[in-house]
Amino acid sequence: MKKNIQNMDVKNKRIVLRVDYNVPIQNGQIMDDSKIKESLDTIQYLLAENCKIVILSHLGKIKSEEDKLKYTLEPVANHLKKLLNTEIYFTKDILSPDLVNRVLQLQPKEILMLENTRFADYPDRLESSNDAQLAMFWASLGDIFVNDAFGSLHRTHASNYGIAKYIPSCIGFLIQKEIFSLDKLIFNPKRPFVVVMGGAKVDDKIELIENLIEKCDFLLFGGGIANTCLKALYFNIGQSLASQNDNIIKRLQKIMLHNKDKIGLPLDAIVGSSYDESYVKYKTIDKIDENDIILDIGTKTLEKYKKYIENAKTIFINGTMGLYENIKFANGTKEFFDMISNTSAVTIVGGGDSASAVKNLGFASKFTYISSGGGATLKYLGTRNLPALEAILEEDSIETLDL
Repeated sequence: MKKNIQNMDVKNKRIVLRVDYNVPIQNGQIMDDSKIKESLDTIQYLLAENCKIVILSHLGKIKSEEDKLKYTLEPVANHLKKLLNTEIYFTKDILSPDLVNRVLQLQPKEILMLENTRFADYPDRLESSNDAQLAMFWASLGDIFVNDAFGSLHRTHASNYGIAKYIPSCIGFLIQKEIFSLDKLIFNPKRPFVVVMGGAKVDDKIELIENLIEKCDFLLFGGGIANTCLKALYFNIGQSLASQNDNIIKRLQKIMLHNKDKIGLPLDAIVGSSYDESYVKYKTIDKIDENDIILDIGTKTLEKYKKYIENAKTIFINGTMGLYENIKFANGTKEFFDMISNTSAVTIVGGGDSASAVKNLGFASKFTYISSGGGATLKYLGTRNLPALEAILEEDSIETLDL
């Protein structure tokens, strides 16, 4: 059994809470606050239990001092303050004796948010390499560790995997909801079960594809993944985005050879050009020229995929059909999402770019479930093993730390 927050004695305790506030920010403004809102149930529960709360989160990747200016969590702290209608104390500090003193001063129902945990990644990558001293320091700030950062569970970082090694730990309500929903909808689906895999890269999704092809009834490809499949079948894809990894291509060839009746590939495309930004043309897949760039699916593909979608009882979507961010190449993804939203099937969006696309194109309310994870969702679906979640189960490794 997983250790849930409601089964832990958290009353009056000092809590280190790991959340996923890796949200898009432009000019200091949060463009999508859904991840922040997803954390509110756990925070409000801890406040009701009279806890003192220290919040940790990452934001972006920190590879220089300039990145620290760009990826500060201060706007998130200000936004969280408005959502909770309570004071959120924010500190730029993430590792010092002064921070320890500040934490000791916290009163019940007070919240202190630390600066981006990945600030510890420059110059020495202490966070991402799961530095033991850093993990022990963050663990020392609390009596109990509550991990509610579903989107980071596939990482073995100091702030999620590491802390759980040193103090009693449990999972929050968001992780519980994610695991329950994915287990119910994906591992025990109503059939026919259709999986849609799109997006730019296939290299980091090949294991998931190999796993899901065994579970699903049909697997439909779009985006850069479809391009790589077509390349593996020796179609000319011009200058289109596709994997250059020979091993990945061979694995895709094997998948397609042994699952011919399960797999759907594009018949046509909307293409751009490698030398003319204004060039937009419709072509069938067998007519792609050397300078063409496949950027969206065409009407024949939509009609082909519609036959699978109309009969489906469960649909899992990860990725898009093309470069939906550009209005010239958004129609395929938009029409495909509209098609899915008008079925009676259970529809699950696998986080990441696909979740952003669903929200940006106005379909968020029309899908059954949108996962907050990207890589974590894919990792869980592929292996059911999330390192930072498993760390919470390893009680024998826990050492008691005192400030």
